[in-house]
Amino acid sequence: MKIICVGRNYVAHARELNNEIPTEPVIFMKPGSALLRNNDPFFIPEFSNEIHFEVELVVRINRQGKYIEKRFAHRYYSEIGLGIDFTARDLQAKLKEKGLPWEKAKGFDKSAALSNTFLPKDKFGDINSVKFRLDINGETVQEGDSSLMIFPIDEIISQVSKYFTLRIGDLIYTGTPAGVGPVKPGDHLEGYLVGNKLLDFFIK
Repeated sequence: MKIICVGRNYVAHARELNNEIPTEPVIFMKPGSALLRNNDPFFIPEFSNEIHFEVELVVRINRQGKYIEKRFAHRYYSEIGLGIDFTARDLQAKLKEKGLPWEKAKGFDKSAALSNTFLPKDKFGDINSVKFRLDINGETVQEGDSSLMIFPIDEIISQVSKYFTLRIGDLIYTGTPAGVGPVKPGDHLEGYLVGNKLLDFFIK
């Protein structure tokens, strides 16, 4: 099982971090040990003083594929979940300054929160207009809509499959909208996908 992540997939988010708007998907990966399931608490690691939340739609692959054409990509997933890509922003900034890979800032243990529940994509009607949001301590901090993605889900699948064979159970974190920010101990995170609460856990 692979965790494949897409960075800078919303214009407003790319701009809030002063990044260029990409012309093709920005891809990075997290190891399996990054998964945080069952709404378990997230413990802030000792190596960072600035852990940011990034709520994202997550696609789970349901068949093996390579060099998937965009027009056939919809056949490779049947449900969508919700996740949070936790990022050690201070560490990431240092790595970027030196031109080094991001893995330590993005792929550390339990940095990929994942909802236990995935919803059938037929529930959404138009897969390119799926709304989601993240609340912290009862206040909405991020609101997303897949219609605002630079690279829609099917295009992401097609692009990723050029480089990596997709296998059953692989997860694709599709990028975060604007509004990212730091978490602190005691914060209560609640994630909603079209009104369904799929994430509900605390920061320790």
